[in-house]
Amino acid sequence: MAAPRLTPVHRILLGLLVLPLAAQPTKLFDSAPPVVSIDVYGLHRVSAERVLAKAGLRVGLPLPASKGDLEERIEELPQIVQARVEAACCSDEGGVALFVGVEERGAPYFALRSLPDGEILLDDDVVGTYRQFSSALARAARQGFAAEDLRRGHSFSEDPEARRHQQKFQILAHAQTNHLRKVLEQSADEEHRAIAAYVLGYVKEKRGVVNDLQRAMQDPDPDVRGNAMRALTALAVLDAAEPEQRIRVEPTWFVEMLHSVELRDRMRAVESLLVLTDENQEKPLSLLRERGLAPLREMALWNSLPHAVGPFTLLGRAAGQDAEAIEAAWTQGERREIVAEWVKSLEQKKTR
Repeated sequence: MAAPRLTPVHRILLGLLVLPLAAQPTKLFDSAPPVVSIDVYGLHRVSAERVLAKAGLRVGLPLPASKGDLEERIEELPQIVQARVEAACCSDEGGVALFVGVEERGAPYFALRSLPDGEILLDDDVVGTYRQFSSALARAARQGFAAEDLRRGHSFSEDPEARRHQQKFQILAHAQTNHLRKVLEQSADEEHRAIAAYVLGYVKEKRGVVNDLQRAMQDPDPDVRGNAMRALTALAVLDAAEPEQRIRVEPTWFVEMLHSVELRDRMRAVESLLVLTDENQEKPLSLLRERGLAPLREMALWNSLPHAVGPFTLLGRAAGQDAEAIEAAWTQGERREIVAEWVKSLEQKKTR
């Protein structure tokens, strides 16, 4: 597979942030395409070979039907607290890239809060508008209209139909801010919490919902976490452009999410951190050096190049490389040597 070219951050984001996030099926695929690459992450003491042997996985085999069975087998290893298996479609070779995430006992992990049990729900108008918006955005993405503008502190799609629904979110969010906040915090319904997280990003007084959205990044449901992060990423764009608004999106939880066992969490965190570090902002870069080196090093060496390019870029930024140097390093193709060099220089700085 040819290495994808590094592109400006907004182009990287188009492929990774385009859709509001939906639940994944229990089965990986209906048919059984071949596995063309496998990446294991979250490793500290356990070897990738041991994890894959326990799961019975190797490149070239057909994709197993049940992710649940694979995860249960891996979790039988005494050092593994939990495992997650995800497949990404589709490679140039016509198969899938498989990702196996593990959380080892005693290793850094991304903590989630307890599931809320409230009966509060969103109004039908909010839910209906969001579902129509999701359908419109999916159609636009299939047709190649995936760009979004985050400069107002919320997303506006280039697709007219999707943008029309987003404009309605502004009206709904202004009228129902408090109710949206309560649903996000208290509702037992994960779909309603996920919708509330997305729509809250459209409020006028954006500084007032930052804490709600940052708390939602630890929601037990991955779609809620994803939509909260999408909203916060747009707020971070506005914060950087208009610091006088004092929105103050903290990068802490974005960096901590790099330790998640969930592939979607990690990739969403990478997407957001690419935005937060686009102008070499020191605070998120400092946190990456302090808390994010291990997962970034692991992800930057993934066999699936489209998934590795974002972490590689972040690691280069943390190491003080400019955009041209990072692109040259990526194009050079010696990722293992380059990543080792960057990590060594960063670890040496820590000990000084």
